[in-house]
Amino acid sequence: MDITLARTFLEIVAAGSFVRAAETLHVTQTAVSARVRTLEEQLGTTLFVRNKAGATLTPAGEQFTRYASMLVQVWERARHQVALPPGRESVMTIGCELSLWDPLLLDWLLWMRTSAPHLALRTEVGFPADLIDRVASGTLDVAVVYAPQQRPGLRIELLLEEKLVLVTTRKRGQKLDPEDYVYVDWGPEFAAQHALAFPEMGHAGVSAGLGPLGREYVLAAGGSGYFRLAVVRKHLESGKLRRIRGAPEFLYPAYAVFAEGADLSVVAPALEGLRHAIGAGHEAPGDR
Repeated sequence: MDITLARTFLEIVAAGSFVRAAETLHVTQTAVSARVRTLEEQLGTTLFVRNKAGATLTPAGEQFTRYASMLVQVWERARHQVALPPGRESVMTIGCELSLWDPLLLDWLLWMRTSAPHLALRTEVGFPADLIDRVASGTLDVAVVYAPQQRPGLRIELLLEEKLVLVTTRKRGQKLDPEDYVYVDWGPEFAAQHALAFPEMGHAGVSAGLGPLGREYVLAAGGSGYFRLAVVRKHLESGKLRRIRGAPEFLYPAYAVFAEGADLSVVAPALEGLRHAIGAGHEAPGDR
């Protein structure tokens, strides 16, 4: 079967619409419809029911979802394996959300180098929706993200429940100063909780879309902001930063996302490495 047909099917499932799937795939809606017709003819059954709201799966479509995901993943695995570096048995590709990679990916790479030397390692950093799409399509083995949405054919495993804590370079005072506050965008859930806790801080003078950028700015220029406890702990211990007492704390969990039919000889060592990296340099769930 043409892998393009399976990819198109999965994109429709994710988008819930032939129109949105066509936009994502950068093809016409007519092309998407033609691919689905070809796929249904090959399978001898109807996969979608189209209506004004979009497209819903038939019982046969529900059944085929898992197999379509496996087909794409097997193809991508085969495509990657033909270009293996010398001495390696397989390729492990991991993607990490922008706000979570530091220092997790480096710790993971160091552990994998010694504990899984038979694997060639490929790492990427990106946006969560893109990373999950790539796990579904088989081009990533594992994605580490903050708030994944459940999708057919994917498994989600909690790695850690980290805290976002309010820290400052100021030596005294327990209140935020709008003049030096740095707002870090930790996602919509944090934004909603932050707005309730600090309605007066909705227009910070400096905003950062990346946690590491905001942290380095505060360390260099001075100020306050919310950051992951694991990555500011050494600065708290050295005295460069201090926590503001009584300030609310927000959970910032990290999850590993991988395919239900993933090759466990590749994924299992990667998950073990992630747990080790978290245990070595991050706050584990039991420490909260």
